[in-house]
Amino acid sequence: QVQLVESGGGLVQAGGSLRISCEASGRILRINIMSWYRQVPGKQRELVARFNSGGTTNYADRVAGRFTISADSAKNTVSLQMNSLQPDDTAVYYCYANLFEIGRGNVEVWGQGTLVSVPS
Repeated sequence: QVQLVESGGGLVQAGGSLRISCEASGRILRINIMSWYRQVPGKQRELVARFNSGGTTNYADRVAGRFTISADSAKNTVSLQMNSLQPDDTAVYYCYANLFEIGRGNVEVWGQGTLVSVPS
């Protein structure tokens, strides 16, 4: 089965930067979308940034201009460069992929999450 593994989370001071990455592995024929979501306790998971297979990107208003999503299709990876981090960016960040898995067709997959903490 396809798996997504995130890396790069941690603690960073307000105003600092952090880069998180996600690698997809398995019997992948094609990745359609790779995205980053985040969630804090008691709130719904929200979209942070999306990278479409055509190369287009979308960002939540709260992170536009501060965060940059990029992807390496050859390595099936997606990264999120986060600059000017603020305490309300603190959350568990989840990688998401919509892809075509050989033998299963189009599937949606989530990573296990990585914690980003920005203390106030």
